[in-house]
Amino acid sequence: MLLLAMDTATPAVTVALHDGEAVVASSSQVDARRHGELLLPAVDRVLKEAGLTLDAVTGLVVGVGPGPYTGLRVGLVTAAAFSSALAVPVHGLCTLDGLAYASGIDEPFAVATDARRKEVYWARYDDSRTRVGDAAVDRPADIAERLAGLPVVGAGARLYPNAFPDARDPEHQSAAALAGLAAERLAAGGEGFLDPLPMYLRRPDAQVPKNYKVVTPK
Repeated sequence: MLLLAMDTATPAVTVALHDGEAVVASSSQVDARRHGELLLPAVDRVLKEAGLTLDAVTGLVVGVGPGPYTGLRVGLVTAAAFSSALAVPVHGLCTLDGLAYASGIDEPFAVATDARRKEVYWARYDDSRTRVGDAAVDRPADIAERLAGLPVVGAGARLYPNAFPDARDPEHQSAAALAGLAAERLAAGGEGFLDPLPMYLRRPDAQVPKNYKVVTPK
């Protein structure tokens, strides 16, 4: 097994190789505006570090979000292109699950990432491998009481300390953690994966103006 994992649903552009037992190589850069520029060089970098070529990959793992429209699609489209070229499967995972897995927390907690518009993407967990319910998007103040007393992992907790006073690491997503979670699930029979399709939870920021002026001839 050689899994190539990637996630661009958050400001972290993160890539990792996992051989089913451990992470072989990984790369992460935090830059919310350069997902398209950074992802493929990161793939090249981890392959070079591992001394492998792309055709050695037997499966792909990709974070499906939730995340902003443009950045999220970069990882999903790249994973789909590699899957088609290599004729290997793509395993989708919720991005928040990768952060939860990386935390190693074995008691109830939550994960929150920055959703912009003064909102967070979030989900609750019984432990680092077990999500409770679906991911959601809300204003921090609206969920602070529901998450009171719980540790909160991720950048969302650090952005809104009044709502989430017990912020925990990691702050950013890691493809190494996502790959490790995928390897565990594959070893257990391959359950728990999502279709490699974007999880948006809300409409894109860009909207067609309602009262735009027509400038073409009638």
